[in-house]
Amino acid sequence: MTNGQGRAPAEPPQRTDARLNRERLVAAAREVFAEAGPGASLNEIARRAGVGPGTLYRHFPHRSALLTAVLADRVETLCAHAERLLASEDADDALEQWLRAFLTHARVNQGMGSALLMESAGELGFDCHRRILDVAAGLLARAQRHGTARADLAADDLLRLVIGIALSTAHSEQDGRPELLLDLVLDAVHGTPRRSR
Repeated sequence: MTNGQGRAPAEPPQRTDARLNRERLVAAAREVFAEAGPGASLNEIARRAGVGPGTLYRHFPHRSALLTAVLADRVETLCAHAERLLASEDADDALEQWLRAFLTHARVNQGMGSALLMESAGELGFDCHRRILDVAAGLLARAQRHGTARADLAADDLLRLVIGIALSTAHSEQDGRPELLLDLVLDAVHGTPRRSR
């Protein structure tokens, strides 16, 4: 079917209420998954979003679709933070702030994000590991250009160290342990190589 000018009508934009419901569901899921992990109650997510379970399932037909939406939202937030930090004056401070945010991101996901960060694009619609690696590389390269970060350090190695901290302290009862371990990593970032490559 065409309109009066011989063109097919454009697809109608997503209804405002449907878009808002989706945004509320993702926001509620972000909170509930952070509190209870990826196996959290979907009914609780719907309740917190102020919608019925049917609305949740219309937007997200299965748990993995909702987990994917939450992870994609978190990755985009983390990458936007990195891009803002690239404009800051202090390259070292920018790298440190972002690594602390990345550690929190990996720990809050309670395994959901840490494992998926090493996966391919899959259902996310983009390669989350590549997206995070690119912004980490930009922050690290800037610190290396300023001569404050060791030149032999690769962004991928740095991400693996931080993910290792997140995974190894996921169920730790000791407050401050992840931050202490990250401080040790940051000391190494600014140290000198102990061996030649």
